Amino acid sequence: MLEIHQVYMTSFKQDRTIRVYLPVSYNQSGKVYPVLYMHDGQNVFEDAGAINGVSLGMKDYLDESGLEIIVVGIDLNTEGEERVNEYCPWINGELSKKVLGYASPTGGRGEEYLDFVVNELKPLIDKKYRTLTNHTSMAGISLGGLISTYAACRYPQIFKRIAALSPAFYRNQEEIEKLIINSDLSAVERFYMDCGTKEAGENEELSKLFFKRNNGVYQILSSKIPNSKFQMIESGEHNYTNFRNRIPDMLAYLFSDEI
Repeated sequence: MLEIHQVYMTSFKQDRTIRVYLPVSYNQSGKVYPVLYMHDGQNVFEDAGAINGVSLGMKDYLDESGLEIIVVGIDLNTEGEERVNEYCPWINGELSKKVLGYASPTGGRGEEYLDFVVNELKPLIDKKYRTLTNHTSMAGISLGGLISTYAACRYPQIFKRIAALSPAFYRNQEEIEKLIINSDLSAVERFYMDCGTKEAGENEELSKLFFKRNNGVYQILSSKIPNSKFQMIESGEHNYTNFRNRIPDMLAYLFSDEI
């Protein structure tokens, strides 16, 4: 079951669509449930309304799998470069310039976005629904993987299980590596990351760079988080048709104790 809400974001002075998946058993039981927060909410649950018409298909998957979690999808801001601004904690750095071919002034509002999730959205969700308030996870794709990793570093006592699918670390590569090195991640219970070998399509050089730098971030993370996993997706590309196929493994790793 999906419920849709409009929630005001103080820092951004606008309402944002929030999509909440409730397990099939929710209305028939008095259980409390773990919560998974996900970015790019339009693309999480159903193809209808998804950008380019392809979603992760998580509503049907969760209904059929029997995994009992609440999933909160936060819609992306489709205006201009606002998605990049919100999901990048820092202004785009040097590696971004190399990958994009130009210096991008975007990024830098990731902390404000995360502040909304922690201080405005999570309290609302915990009040409205039967949640396990100390069992909160976060997952994201591409730039959503970047902001999810940042969340693990900034709020490890809140977001204890993290998944980053094909994370676009390159936008803030230098800063996210420094932050991970200097962060206490001992409270993080599980970290899942994957990356395809064809993230840049036919551009083999760029795909190899993307994979190498993502694997480099994982090596730092895995030295701090014992229960971590890196999945190489052979011939995996950077699109939702590919991402959709990775959801079962991601959820199984994060929530194996809930199955």
